[in-house]
Amino acid sequence: MNQSVIKALKLLDLFNEDIQELSLREIALRADLPKPTAYRHLASLVECGFLQKSKENDQDSRYRLGLKLLELGHLVTNQLEIREVALPLMEQLAQDINEVIHIVIANQKEATYIEKVDSTRAIRLYTRIGKSSPLYIGSGPKLLLAFMDKEKQKEVLGDAELYAIDEHRKIDKKRLQEELDIIREEGYAYSIGEQDLETTGISYPLYNYRRQVIAALTVSGLSSHFEGENLQVIKMKTQQNAEKISEKLGYQTTKL
Repeated sequence: MNQSVIKALKLLDLFNEDIQELSLREIALRADLPKPTAYRHLASLVECGFLQKSKENDQDSRYRLGLKLLELGHLVTNQLEIREVALPLMEQLAQDINEVIHIVIANQKEATYIEKVDSTRAIRLYTRIGKSSPLYIGSGPKLLLAFMDKEKQKEVLGDAELYAIDEHRKIDKKRLQEELDIIREEGYAYSIGEQDLETTGISYPLYNYRRQVIAALTVSGLSSHFEGENLQVIKMKTQQNAEKISEKLGYQTTKL
């Protein structure tokens, strides 16, 4: 383990409701660290946004918790709420269609899978909670990207070349943007063989009470299962469950 990182992060535990601001000298004393060492750790935490300097003079500096912690706190809270609300409906959907069900959220420039219900099929997809994927590969990630504003999309896609999951095929950004526009217009995403060969994914958005897309409800399985009438059943039931989850998160289909 990196002891410097651990010591730096432990400095955050010095703050609480009663102690919202501390000087460099106070932090060094409470953490039993030499003042120069404490300053180096604090400088790293400030640079990452976990702390912010509130005052500074020739003799000392003062620190308080930074907004990055608030951002991460909201992310964790949202994850917990989505998982708690969605899991019973995911389990019901898995029983109805017998495919793998995921909840996917945007996390910086990636998509993260935060919940999963497996199928009972003999041949199943290998996925795990905590898995991350680029936001431009797969139905769930691309749905999340499609519902971001254009500036955020540009930030995620950047100026560098983009490649498919096997890193051999270059992704055409113009065609990708056209696909994102279609996803946003149609309200769902559909992908074939993007994350795993011979697999298909279908995703519908999950909304919060502010009418913001905060996650994707994703169904994945072998492409041979996503054909004809069965495909229509999967789409219908996935959409219905996404709407039910959104309603439980406070989403209203019409503005009051």
